[in-house]
Amino acid sequence: MAVKKLPNDAEIDTTLVRQLADILKETELSEIEVERGELKIRVARELTVAAGPVTYAAAPAPAAAAPAAAPVAPMPSDPATIVAKSGEEVKSPMVGTVYLQASPEAPPFINIGDKVKKGQTLLIVEAMKTMNPIQAPRDGVVADVLVGDAQPVEFGEPLVLLEA
Repeated sequence: MAVKKLPNDAEIDTTLVRQLADILKETELSEIEVERGELKIRVARELTVAAGPVTYAAAPAPAAAAPAAAPVAPMPSDPATIVAKSGEEVKSPMVGTVYLQASPEAPPFINIGDKVKKGQTLLIVEAMKTMNPIQAPRDGVVADVLVGDAQPVEFGEPLVLLEA
């Protein structure tokens, strides 16, 4: 075990830190944290994003979950609210909290109308203090962002709508 002594007599297991960094690379996570007694080690990497023009839009209202027994969602009473959505939904692979940008000061990963490439980060889902980048499954155009920043999401919940 490689141990490094810090000025305050604390010891850091550098082998563990390297192993955690390797896990980040292998799993494409943005951060990982381990606690042993009073020692807490957090290893994080910065996500880089190709920035495009910044546009702001009102966050969409959170989607209400349909009751499990109801096979068909009720139709809106106002015909103007009926909108046909076409394209491929990118769904959440886990339960967590969605973040539309890498940090509160950073620009959003994507905006409606952006062209995205397969593998490009669309947003992040935080689950159990781990930031998980959600990537585009294919090249396409962002037709809609179906969630708001810091919104809780369920497994399988649609996050982004991609068109060809």
